[in-house]
Amino acid sequence: MTMRNIAVDCADPYELATFWSSVVGRPLLDEDEPGDPEAVIVMPSGPALFFQRVPEPKVGKNRLHVCLTAEDTVQADVDRLVGLGARLVQDRRTPDGRGWVVLADPEGNEFCVLRGPGDPDPTRA
Repeated sequence: MTMRNIAVDCADPYELATFWSSVVGRPLLDEDEPGDPEAVIVMPSGPALFFQRVPEPKVGKNRLHVCLTAEDTVQADVDRLVGLGARLVQDRRTPDGRGWVVLADPEGNEFCVLRGPGDPDPTRA
């Protein structure tokens, strides 16, 4: 079997896909437009990100979430993502450089930012 996409239920697929497009640096499909019931971001490898309108609001913690590796440092990407509209949920970093930061996208879906190549390597202390 091959994983085709990761589906995200949301109230506004185009708006949320636009946020995630900025996060991952990949465009939406050319045919996606505001008001569409779904929107797609094709990744260079792996499954696509598929956003679909559902009538129910998000309640509770995600049972599945995305983990992103920072481009350089966790803090630089967290600052960039908050500037795009993400919200800080919890900073799980430890003083030795281990851990991650939990953010939420504009519709409240949690995701993590993991240590990047510019962060201290706790195994080389």
